[in-house]
Order: sequence, then C-alpha cells, then structure tokens
Amino acid sequence: MKFTTLATAIAIGASAIAAQAENVKVGMITTLSGGGAGLGIDVRDGFMLAVKQAGRDDLEVVIEDDQRKPDVAVQLADKMIQSEKVDVLTGIIWSNLAMAVIPATVAQGKFYLSPNAGPSMLAGKGCDPNYFNVAWQNDNLHEAAGAYANSAGLTNSFILAPNYPAGQDALTGYKRLYEGELAGEIYTKLGQTDYASEIAQIRASGADSIYFFLPGGMGISFLKQYADSGMDIPVVGPAFSFDQGILQAVGEAALGVKNTSQWNKDLDNAANTAFVAAFQEEYDRLPSLYASQGYDTANLLMSAMDKADVSDTQAFRAALKAADFASVRGDFRFGSNNHPIQDIYVREVIKEGDVYTNKIIGTALEDHADAYADQCSM
Repeated sequence: MKFTTLATAIAIGASAIAAQAENVKVGMITTLSGGGAGLGIDVRDGFMLAVKQAGRDDLEVVIEDDQRKPDVAVQLADKMIQSEKVDVLTGIIWSNLAMAVIPATVAQGKFYLSPNAGPSMLAGKGCDPNYFNVAWQNDNLHEAAGAYANSAGLTNSFILAPNYPAGQDALTGYKRLYEGELAGEIYTKLGQTDYASEIAQIRASGADSIYFFLPGGMGISFLKQYADSGMDIPVVGPAFSFDQGILQAVGEAALGVKNTSQWNKDLDNAANTAFVAAFQEEYDRLPSLYASQGYDTANLLMSAMDKADVSDTQAFRAALKAADFASVRGDFRFGSNNHPIQDIYVREVIKEGDVYTNKIIGTALEDHADAYADQCSM
C-alpha cells in the first residue's frame, strides 16, 4: 500500500549545492498504518524536516508503508530497487523487517541507512560495508538499563520482551551488564495487548523490579494494566517504552519511571536545540526519539552527498563513515562495524504542564560501542 510519494525535490536555497552533483534517490520503507504507525510517522517526519531545512534539489524521497509486515517490506524493497531505481534505502522500524530487507538490499550494491532497527546479526557476522545504523545496536539501551539497575541497587529483576529479534537482543543486552538475579524471564507475543498472565507471574515471583521492552501499543497496554494491578515495585525500561509518542497515552502510570536513551529533548547542544524548536513549529508536537533518529539519518546522508557522488560507491561509503554532520545527540561516530559509538543516558518520566515527557538525570554509559563489532569482518 502506497502511503505517499514525494516525487519532486524541495528546492529552497538550492544554489548552495554544487551544480554538477549527482541526484540521489532515497526509498523510505516504514510503518505508517496499524500498530506501531506512530514510530514510522516520527521517523518519516524527522527525516523530511531535515530535507526541508536543507532545501536541496538533488534529493528525491519515495515513501511507502510496510504495514509492519515482512513480506510487504520485501516486495516494496524489490520494487524500489528494480523499478524506482533508488540509490539508498532507509526507514524500517522493526528488526524482523530489517532482517528480511537489509541483507538483500546491500547484496545488490545499494546503501541502507537504518534510522532504528539494529539487529545483532547485522552488527556482527552479517555486517556489510554498505549498511550503516544511525540509531544504535539493539542491545545498547538495554545494556545501559542493566548498568542503571546495578547503580540503583536492584538485585532481583523480572524481565520481559516480545519474541522477535529486537526483543531477544533486548533481554540479552540487559543481562549482559545487570549483576543481580532474575526473578523471571518471559518472551511475549509480538503485538500482544493483554498482560494479565504476565503481571500475575510478576506478582508471584518476589521480584524487586521489572524490566520490560514493549514498544508502541504493547508498552501502553502493559503499563496501564500494571498500574491497575496495584503493584508498586520499580519499573525500568528503554526509551522505546517511554518515548514521547507513548507517554501521552500512558499518562500518570509512567511518572517517575527511569528509562535509557541516547537522546532527549533537553540535551544541551546547538543542533538539538534547533531541531526540537523546528520540529515543534513544523508538526505542532514534541519530537520523539524516533523523530531524532530520522533527522540524524537525513543529515548523515546529505553530509555524504556533499563529499561524494553516490555512484562512486567507495567514496560515498567513506563519506558516510566520516559522519561529518551535527548530530542532535552531540558526539557521534561510527565504530568498525558501522554502528554508533555514543553516550547513553538515564531519563525520568515527568510532567511539564499538561505534557508527559522525559528529563535526563544521569549518564549510564559513556562512548558505548556494541558487543558484536569483534564478530564483524570488515
């Protein structure tokens, strides 16, 4: 299903672009309908804001809705590569879709810039010179949460996540740095909305804390049901379960929860301050983590376009690797496997006026790289 096509470039201030530069065509496949649509919409909006601000006439973006279905994503990728003749693909939110699309994309000599999903396989043995993750490797925010749990004196966590690649990476990441015992470990169904059974198991487990990764509507359902259960043991999670688009739906049940993220709207750097203000002005809402990742992905791409033609694969790859752009995260660089090395923060859910949001309260991990880079043969 085609959501929208931006078949003409935005041309504001185009004189800043070298006349001889090659045009670049980007195929964005992301989730724009059904469960998790808010995540894809935010990635799209962040990406397109950066494109609009740059005012380039050498960049064309074609946008399609994957409906959160791997078979649809594969069909769209084939169409974009074979018929649309795109140079770069981006946009996928979900790791199972990423695993279905990215290996075939880079095998055909195309670049893939991930604004979100970072499966462990693609960071390790399945790495590729044309694949860059601009967000994180899946384990990273969960590793930071495990480190935070140690510092907070939590010693008996009950952990749960959906049973798909990102969920498996999530709990692996938490356990990698968490030093306590596990009161229980559950993999739930992807897309599940009823957590009565899981909450009953948590209640009976004697856990002193809960760590969960349930992105999108899954997290909304769990938090509301947990609040209604009357249990009051501490909840910790990654940003995905407490991000801006989710918090308004969860409401008061999320207040005080600690979560981990490589970005927040109050990061004190010029690029982030300008991004938050511009996003609010353009879309009349606060940006989310996903919007920030889409924005950085577009700016990374355009920084490479300023240095090399996309048809010169080696030069364009080197230009991407240089990451010569002002990230909203501040310091940002790629590791040897083309995944970020960056700080990861601890945030707390607060209320500002009538809006639920996050504030940074500390740093969980500094200059953190992923655990799979040594398995990458690049």
